[in-house]
Amino acid sequence: MELYFHSLLKGLNLKTTPRRIALLEILDDEQGYLSPEDVWMRMKRKFRSLGLPTVYRNLEELHEGNIISRVIHPDRKLYYYFCRNEEHHHHFVCVSCRRVEDLNFCAGREMEKLVVEGIRGRVLSHILQINGLCSECVLKEGAVSDE
Repeated sequence: MELYFHSLLKGLNLKTTPRRIALLEILDDEQGYLSPEDVWMRMKRKFRSLGLPTVYRNLEELHEGNIISRVIHPDRKLYYYFCRNEEHHHHFVCVSCRRVEDLNFCAGREMEKLVVEGIRGRVLSHILQINGLCSECVLKEGAVSDE
């Protein structure tokens, strides 16, 4: 696993440090998203002198390099998720249990056509994330809501 993370970091011209490897391992072990504070608390078990700003900086570097995904959450806090799927795709995010699922479709071409024809603009990039409740959380609630 460490070799995989090493190659990802090398591709971004980032040093392979024990802290960066640990950060990626923490995110990789999760099926859901974590806050920077969650990551920091887990990393402090191993790196006692680690500061929260260092965690934020590393998370942002990895996000800017497209190694990890930033989760857009209704609570307006930052969350991050490590996704191994290297193909273009989008995510379904359960706002209850924090599970993140790949959605292997993209309506980007249709949206681009709407932008070009509708407002004569040009699409440079797009992000689509669907927030909701996963099937397990729906079962816990007892019914599907129409909200």
